[in-house]
Amino acid sequence: MIKFLDLEKVNAAHGREIHEAVNRVLNSGWYLQGEENARFEEEYSHFIGSKYCVGCANGLDALIWIFRAYREMGVLHSGDEIIVPANTYIASILALTENGLKPVLVEPDPVTLQIDPARVEDSITERTRGLLIVHLYGRCAYNQQIAEICQRHNLLLVEDNAQAHGCRYQGRRTGSLGHAAAHSFYPGKNLGALGDGGAVTTDDPELASTIRSLANYGSTKKYVFKYQGRNSRLDEIQAAVLRVKLRHLDSDNQLRRSVARLYYEGLQDVADIFLPNLDCPDEENVFHLFPIITPRRDELQNRLTDDGIQTLIHYPIPPHKQECYRGWNHLSFPITERLAAQELSLPISPVQSSSQTQSVILSLLK
Repeated sequence: MIKFLDLEKVNAAHGREIHEAVNRVLNSGWYLQGEENARFEEEYSHFIGSKYCVGCANGLDALIWIFRAYREMGVLHSGDEIIVPANTYIASILALTENGLKPVLVEPDPVTLQIDPARVEDSITERTRGLLIVHLYGRCAYNQQIAEICQRHNLLLVEDNAQAHGCRYQGRRTGSLGHAAAHSFYPGKNLGALGDGGAVTTDDPELASTIRSLANYGSTKKYVFKYQGRNSRLDEIQAAVLRVKLRHLDSDNQLRRSVARLYYEGLQDVADIFLPNLDCPDEENVFHLFPIITPRRDELQNRLTDDGIQTLIHYPIPPHKQECYRGWNHLSFPITERLAAQELSLPISPVQSSSQTQSVILSLLK
């Protein structure tokens, strides 16, 4: 069996350090808002290249808190429009509607699968206040054209960095390219905890302070509540584990690139399989996922399953076709809908061997 992601082996690779970190927390007697959290926030902000990092319970909360904080600060208001990729995971959309903001869905570039800057420009109205880019699959969605659009129209630029921990654009890490960024540390991410976890990075001290309060019941100091907040905190054990795995993130990402390179070499000339352009000269893709696009998606997935190879689909139903957004079900986004019908994610991880990768390729070549 070739697992899509062998989390047991991923964590075992750093097992001794993880056990030491967990035991350190266990023996400290301090399990929330302690030294591990403070140290992780410091280390992660330094890694990303941002001035501030605020830990929270999960990646969705990180997105929600960014937009909620901008509302509390008077930067955003109910009904403001935020442009977002149509082909993203639903969390990106939920964070907007949770805050009374209007998502404006924009199709991706069919070659890169990232939001299409030309379509972004065409979607701007007098109510547009921001752009949420999502670094899907581990590839950077940011580019100079995006930067110029945001500057020209005075738009907030928020990054959903859930899939791109460690990715760079012209030497800068994703998560430091916009006004704020949300990060998920779900176990399957490149930087994954042993449970849920998330964080916000930003250079804005007011935004960071507001988010820290919102995620702690809305408290500015003990028993004083400025906001109607919630409990959304990164616990000490998760912070300690993330500190360990952060030290190995760049090397683990390099191992992912090695797997991706074999896929590109082995599958580039296969009929009916399109390999998205996930590399460009200005960035370092971290290959959270390795997607292929094929009209034979179901046939190939069944073949791989029969050969003992696990795959996943990202994502079979796009947000505008979900029941929870039934008012959008009539909308048509042909590129996004084609991707939903044809995308197949192959196994990729820092513990996947060359022989396992070749087995996947041989199965697809049958």
